[in-house]
Amino acid sequence: MAHEAAHVLAGTENRFPAVLIVDDEPKVVGFLRRMLQPEGFQVYEAEDRASVTPQLHQEPDLVLLDLKLGDASGIDVIAEIRQRCPDTEIIVMTGFATIDSAVTCMRAGAFDYLEKPFNDRLRVVQTLRRALEHRALRVRNRELEGELDRRSAVEGIVGIVLQSPGMQRVVQMVLDLAQNESNVLIQAESGTGKELIARAIHRTSPRREGSFVPVDCGALPEGIVESELFGYETGAFTGAVRSAPGLFRSADGGTLFLDEIGELPLLLQSKLLRVIQEREVRPLGAADAVPVDVRIVAATNRELEEEVRAGRFRSDLFYRLRVVFIQLPPLRERPEDVPLLALHFLKRVRRDSKIRGIEPEAIETLIAHPWEGNVRELENCIEAAAALARGPHLTVADLGLDRGSRSTPQSLPPEGIPLTLTAYERCCLEDALRVAEGDVRRAAALLGIGRSTLYRKMSEHGLS
Repeated sequence: MAHEAAHVLAGTENRFPAVLIVDDEPKVVGFLRRMLQPEGFQVYEAEDRASVTPQLHQEPDLVLLDLKLGDASGIDVIAEIRQRCPDTEIIVMTGFATIDSAVTCMRAGAFDYLEKPFNDRLRVVQTLRRALEHRALRVRNRELEGELDRRSAVEGIVGIVLQSPGMQRVVQMVLDLAQNESNVLIQAESGTGKELIARAIHRTSPRREGSFVPVDCGALPEGIVESELFGYETGAFTGAVRSAPGLFRSADGGTLFLDEIGELPLLLQSKLLRVIQEREVRPLGAADAVPVDVRIVAATNRELEEEVRAGRFRSDLFYRLRVVFIQLPPLRERPEDVPLLALHFLKRVRRDSKIRGIEPEAIETLIAHPWEGNVRELENCIEAAAALARGPHLTVADLGLDRGSRSTPQSLPPEGIPLTLTAYERCCLEDALRVAEGDVRRAAALLGIGRSTLYRKMSEHGLS
């Protein structure tokens, strides 16, 4: 699949590439024709500017353009070609090659220039083939952009880019929920876009005019989860100098997104279950409960059914949340989405960048990469590559991907340190944090634990 994607991006077509030679010297045209036809090029001719326009209806892949056409300037012809055939690459031919003329041609839209006489046959052919590759890359990038635009009518609601069957099924489920207000449980690895799907569910629901309130249960310290969710009254605890409504009441009439729901302690799970059942919350320090009208979309990177069997998650809460279940596939299981996503992220950053596209070999590398951090990792990769790239297209070197560097940590404690469970655990934590470059969310995903668990274990081992 990676090879096929790179083959498509290279723009290989089942026809001979067409070259329009624009020169008023018949000997030059004849020489180039004899040179290029054995190399597989279809050759067309135009002897002056007036005869160029009819030939452009052929939409040639390349134009070999003499810079001197009688009284006409080749620079003016470049502008016409660019307007009529934006995908056609232009190579200027001149017997007066200077740096100034080359720069002028490039600014006008030419791909390269060749100096007459053509003593180096190989350089001529190689220049044309590089121009063809550049054209194919530009066409393919534009096709990808067009595909993004065509999908925007449907996926604009969802806010994501995709073409894999797995993600298309997810989008269809979101659209099927448009008139439904049932609770939803989303299960997926970190970085797959759980919050994007939750926002899409909200935006397509009857609650779209209400608030969407996201809560990262894994990032809330255990001691304040209850007050954050349910609110509190003044004086309810030390430091409560004024009352706070809590996130449930902030989401009243809308959607409450409980990310990493598997990180909630059992006691809080019991209180959350009561709120869902009774549709009311009791703020800390309050005498009476307050009614709330909230739809809950929960998400987790854990297998909650296993957590239920292990006694770490309440089964009654699980079934209250799992009225509708959505499983998001990881990025490594939907390689069809990688080129589209990469271009999507590149479009975001290239407003302030010179980058215009991605080389086919780089696309192949992106497709082959395992992406433990999923879509978030891909986005970070493209942003970093665009910031550091030296050329107009991202290359394999710009991506900086080492297929062996992002695997799950497997290190043992250094020699001389006893192989105890504690030492091995600390070593795994250090490895995960190093591979994730300090990103706690990614490190937790690598280790298969929640962030609150990772924070606790880091504290136990004295890791900052």
